[in-house]
Amino acid sequence: MTLSRFMRPAVVFAVVALTSAPLHAVRAQRLSLGDAARLAAKQNGAVDVARARVSQASARVTQRRGALLPDLAAGVQQAERTLNSATFGFSFNNPATGRPLLRPDGELLGPIPTLDLRYRVQAPLLDLGKYQGWRAAQAIAGAASLDVEAQAEAAAAQAAATYVRAARADAQLAARRADSALAADLVRIARDQLSAGVGIALDVTRAESQLANVRAQIIGARNERDRTLLELKRVTGMPPSAPIELADSLAALPLESTPPSESAALDAALDAALDARPDVRALRAQESAQQLAAKAIRWERTPQLSALAEHGVIGRNYERLLPTYTWGVQLSLGIFDGFRRESRLEEQLAVARETDARLKELRAQGSLDVRTALLDLASATEQVEAVRERLRLAEQEVSQAQERFRAGVAGNADVIIALLSLNQARTLRNDALATYQGARVALAKAMGTVRRMP
Repeated sequence: MTLSRFMRPAVVFAVVALTSAPLHAVRAQRLSLGDAARLAAKQNGAVDVARARVSQASARVTQRRGALLPDLAAGVQQAERTLNSATFGFSFNNPATGRPLLRPDGELLGPIPTLDLRYRVQAPLLDLGKYQGWRAAQAIAGAASLDVEAQAEAAAAQAAATYVRAARADAQLAARRADSALAADLVRIARDQLSAGVGIALDVTRAESQLANVRAQIIGARNERDRTLLELKRVTGMPPSAPIELADSLAALPLESTPPSESAALDAALDAALDARPDVRALRAQESAQQLAAKAIRWERTPQLSALAEHGVIGRNYERLLPTYTWGVQLSLGIFDGFRRESRLEEQLAVARETDARLKELRAQGSLDVRTALLDLASATEQVEAVRERLRLAEQEVSQAQERFRAGVAGNADVIIALLSLNQARTLRNDALATYQGARVALAKAMGTVRRMP
């Protein structure tokens, strides 16, 4: 009798459960490993935060560009004022009498009504510091855009790793259900033999104990599967109540050939891949933007040339308004500012050195991650082959022990021992497959290619 016969109760139970489901139930969204990675790259919370930072950086670019454009202002003023003649600093004498026209100790003049309507235009003609600041702001905005790609790749890697964990939990649940079907069949055989007088009660007790143990494992496996699915929904930005279904089982995920871990071609390909990683490109853009910001601070020492034009009408009332204007060109040069500019430049250069150190560390860590993932892939490939052979032997052991038990030449202790061995073999197979797929995701993360996974 083959193992498929012992799995019939589980298959029948699944068919009944599916056919009894309500017709109005919401259809679950099927996600493959690549789908989960790309979905997380689009709507993960960290990606949304990075997009908001791009908007902030773009707004700062507009601010810096505005400093290079003319300022235009207009105003209307209607007022009355009084004056103290003693504040003029001079006095007028009467030509005829030679006496002062105004009291020497001052007297009040006014109120004098005035109406003033004018506009004012001020424009920078040459300001290299502000121009370089605008370029630096553009570079910072570009680096923020690349950071969105880096955050998207990180979110995709997190989702892919969570998907592998969910697939493993689903495989564990399926394995425990298969164990439960075998244990239930063992209980049935033991009871039939006891009823026929060819069995003993101890065999029934052993079989029921094994069935209870497997049912407890099913509860734990189901809880682990549900928890990983909830986590997968969170990292992909899906609502917690949204139904989800894994399109790829753990066994159905591809097992690809592992490239060599040491070769000159690998080193060259590794360098090219690390240069193309979104987080490496983002750090390089940040370093370039910081160098431009330092350059902008240096150019603040250069002279600034600006133009000013003001025109308007002024008078005591609307009946007589006379035009007045002011225009001019101003050249200014900052000579000493208390070493504030030098301190800002030193700070900016230190930030650029920090970014360069982070970039070197990131490249070194990426190289280590790639080589570690290759080693894990090679090791996991061998483990998968080894546990497959062990699983085949465990299934054969269960089949042979069942035949001996049915023939009455042995008790069911051998069957239970074989079932425990099969239970462990299935767990080891799932662990080996999960380790391989986890290393595969880690390699894609280190190479920056998670979103291109199928």
